[in-house]
Amino acid sequence: MDLKLDPSRDDLPLMANTNHILVKHYVLDLNVDFESQIIEGSIVLFFESGNRFEKQSGSTKETCQSESSEACRFRMPEPCHSPGTDTRTFSPKTGYNDFAICVKGEKDTSGKDGNHDNPEQACGISSSTYCCDTGNHRNEEFLLVLDCCDLSVLKVEEVDVAAVPGIEKFTKSPKLTVVSEELRNQIVHELVTLPADRWREQLDYYAGCSQAPGCGDLLFDTDTWSLQIRKTGTQTATDFPHAIRIWYSTKPQGRSVTWTSDQSGRPCVYTIGSPINNRALFPCQEPPVAMSTWQATVRAAASFVVLMSGENSAKPTQLQEGCTSWHYYVTMPMPASTFTIAVGSWTEMKPELCSSKDLAAERSLSPSETDSRYVGICGHVEYPCRFQNLSATTQEIIPHRVFAPLCLQDACQETLLHLIPPCLSAAHSVLGTHPFSRLDILIVPANFPSLGMASPHIIFLSQSVLTGTSHLCGTRLCHEIAHAWFGLAIGARDWTEEWLSEGFATHLEDVFWAAAQQLAPHEAQEQQELKACLRWLRLQDEVRNSPQEMQVLRPNKEKTGHVSDSGSSVIKHGLNPEKVFMQVHYLKGYFLLRFLAQRLGDETYFAFLRKFVHTFHGQLILSQDFLQLLLENIPEEKRLGLSVENIFRDWLESSGIPQPLQRERQAGAECGLARQVSAEVEKWIRVNRRPRKRKRREAEEVFEKLLPDQLILLLEHLLEQKTLTARTLHSLEKTYHLPQQDAEVRHRWCELIVKHKYTKAYKDVERFLQEDQQNVIHGITAWNKRRGRTKGLLWSSRI
Repeated sequence: MDLKLDPSRDDLPLMANTNHILVKHYVLDLNVDFESQIIEGSIVLFFESGNRFEKQSGSTKETCQSESSEACRFRMPEPCHSPGTDTRTFSPKTGYNDFAICVKGEKDTSGKDGNHDNPEQACGISSSTYCCDTGNHRNEEFLLVLDCCDLSVLKVEEVDVAAVPGIEKFTKSPKLTVVSEELRNQIVHELVTLPADRWREQLDYYAGCSQAPGCGDLLFDTDTWSLQIRKTGTQTATDFPHAIRIWYSTKPQGRSVTWTSDQSGRPCVYTIGSPINNRALFPCQEPPVAMSTWQATVRAAASFVVLMSGENSAKPTQLQEGCTSWHYYVTMPMPASTFTIAVGSWTEMKPELCSSKDLAAERSLSPSETDSRYVGICGHVEYPCRFQNLSATTQEIIPHRVFAPLCLQDACQETLLHLIPPCLSAAHSVLGTHPFSRLDILIVPANFPSLGMASPHIIFLSQSVLTGTSHLCGTRLCHEIAHAWFGLAIGARDWTEEWLSEGFATHLEDVFWAAAQQLAPHEAQEQQELKACLRWLRLQDEVRNSPQEMQVLRPNKEKTGHVSDSGSSVIKHGLNPEKVFMQVHYLKGYFLLRFLAQRLGDETYFAFLRKFVHTFHGQLILSQDFLQLLLENIPEEKRLGLSVENIFRDWLESSGIPQPLQRERQAGAECGLARQVSAEVEKWIRVNRRPRKRKRREAEEVFEKLLPDQLILLLEHLLEQKTLTARTLHSLEKTYHLPQQDAEVRHRWCELIVKHKYTKAYKDVERFLQEDQQNVIHGITAWNKRRGRTKGLLWSSRI
């Protein structure tokens, strides 16, 4: 594989050599500084290696060829401000939360909470520099490669895990007298392979090891996409230190987080869902195969709330000088790209009343319902899994919290809070066990570039979902909840197969939302058919206005999932700026799943989906894993020629509209809700044709009340009209109260305003761009022409 990567290209490189060594756990210890707009501190990485990683014991040669000879120079850190190293004593029984330390090496005086206050020994960074020679012996040394970008790495050191009191229990010696590299690595191996029922003890020892002193600086260098680390004389991954500490700081312009102000004008920072994922937040192994757990201590000023991907609902620990410390942990291994953090002056929004309906939804399942849940042996690596916990399998509504700037409190009360219990309950009724034990929902700042984003234990929602009726908020919430199963608990082994996350979430959002509204079957069917109609229009537009190579759901074809000998790979089009606004993976994936559900029948399909979730949760999959299991469960009489090969050919490996979908849409009749819209369109066309002054009195048109999705379809059709008069647009605005509708409706309304130069409503466009689509306010004149209409208001509904 050619690793001479050009950062100006649109492919995203994953540089980590995961075939040699894997990170099993991260411990982050970070300070958030809003004045300098940096996050600084340390991260400790715990590794595991094995025979399967030894195929190519040294990857130095391969990686060094990817950059100029400058990148092959390894160095010790230059002089800089010195991060403190905490060498306090540790006892496992004190627990993880006892490791809160104060900013800038201050003593922790919160002994009341069980925190130690032993003096710290500051460990300065060496000012010496080192440039290894380029002799052949260098190529025999093992090189650890981590994904890293936009970070200032200050120091890398080996961690003396043997210095932790009580750690000898992980060795064969009752007393540690002689400590070797092999012994330290043995300790780490025993720690990372502890049984799942000892997870609390494991977290405590991880925390203790992360506070242990360093026992030798390691050589390192950085290039555009990676951090490269080696230890002189170490030739294999097995011999490389299995616990290392990296001191680093982010950069204000780093692309993994965004520093901004919330809707109340207060500073905040959060992970924005960047195409480069988290490599500008911390050095990590980005390939999805590097599934790890993590725990984090984050310190910030006392006025800030820290939210993070974590199983615990963290509470702040007060430190001195107005500083608080927050602690989170995760015991389910997941790719580092799923880690999320948000620090700001968030306020927790609590419902004013808890209805009896909400309480009823929290009932346990009856025995007959419980039988449909797959409790038993799981196929993933060992971790404390909710699918093996009977009480978790019957929990319809998981504990949840909502956070937002205080100025959005009323909007959250009116639109969001009452939707969460029924949406969670609906998801459980369809798929069974919630993969995660709790959920935080955060209304993020106005610069957030999409409607929502899901991460473990936390969902970001745009403020745009809080306007209009509850429809947009409910559907988007259901979409993000669906990602708990598809995208998080079950992930794609190859990130180019994005449809495995987005196609499923798009298909399931309709099913969840219908269940949450308790619609009758015929109502649910009608609304889902209307959604399919809207998505069909959108898919046709996507196909007409996007490069063919970006319309393919499985672009690597038979090479999908393949990586280099070291484990590095390239994500095709991963950095292409157009990809942010494309929905091909959502739409084609959705239509494929809809096609399969229709072929099997809903009852059979969703019974299979629960089986699939049970089989593959906690694992990474490729398209064929899903399709093969599906076909094995389809009765012979319903297959009708379906095979993995022809699904690949028709749906996943070709650009354009899939032929089976084309045939279905051509043969299908319009649903009742869509026919109603067509009738309303005809009325508006007649209104538009009427002269300003009519000679005789004509009957006024009577317009029907429309659902939000019907309004979208109506405006889509009216956008096809060459000319609409100002009088017609004024009537439209007043009839449907368009400025008060949800953001999806107002998006189309703004397109009509701009297309027809309806100056009286320009204020609505200004409001939309400022509140709902601030990220494209400077791109309003960059119009794409399609079917005689403008497509200038780019609207992204990504995960």
